Amino acid sequence: MCVRCIWAAYSMTEALLSLRNVRAGYGDAVVLDDVSLDLAEQGSLGLLGRNGVGKSTLLLTIMGFTRVRRGSIYWKGEDITQLPSHRRARLGLGWVAQEREIFPSLTLEENLTVAARSGRWDLAMAYELFPRLKERRLNMGNQLSGGEQQMLAIARALMTNPSLLLLDEPLEGLAPIIVEELARAIQRMVKEQGMATILVEQHAEVALSLTENTIVIERGRIAHRGSSMALKNDVAALHRLIGVQASGTVGASSA
Repeated sequence: MCVRCIWAAYSMTEALLSLRNVRAGYGDAVVLDDVSLDLAEQGSLGLLGRNGVGKSTLLLTIMGFTRVRRGSIYWKGEDITQLPSHRRARLGLGWVAQEREIFPSLTLEENLTVAARSGRWDLAMAYELFPRLKERRLNMGNQLSGGEQQMLAIARALMTNPSLLLLDEPLEGLAPIIVEELARAIQRMVKEQGMATILVEQHAEVALSLTENTIVIERGRIAHRGSSMALKNDVAALHRLIGVQASGTVGASSA
């Protein structure tokens, strides 16, 4: 009997999310090829890579917004490859898009409650994680700063009480002080609250600090996988894979 097949089946059963040899893209265009990964319950995974390599497409594929041409996606051991995105959301996949998609004509609090589902994440927990949101709860969605909108987008996703949260460049374009505030909140969410998370982020060192494991995508394929801390400490590998210089600045990495 194939030992590799037995191990693959065991991994899918034990994992919260599994991808097996996934080839996906948009229409006839292939963006991802032969992508396999496993994420455990309460696990955290960083997705890094240079601009346009398929990181955001991987999140969209997990959520069901791309065409999967080959391979399978498993959620808690069940094949969801052909399941539409709204049903994946009901199963417990939460997604925070780059665009944030705040409802401008609703108050901040209405933005939170409109998508809420029963569970431990409620208004009190959302405001405890992001105290700034409580102060602004009566403001309309179009009256919030970029940083406040990003906090709201994350909090709103949490209000659906997902088992897994997909974060697509949550720190993009924000002031350094807001980046630090959001990073602290994500760290609490991941390490204290045990929220399973997949994080796409152009701030490589931040992503590596917030996650347990990391994969690096290159031309739609996984070029590296391993411990986030080990990669963070390997300056040469960071420079080779995503353009991070010895000073810790990011060269060509992006979404």
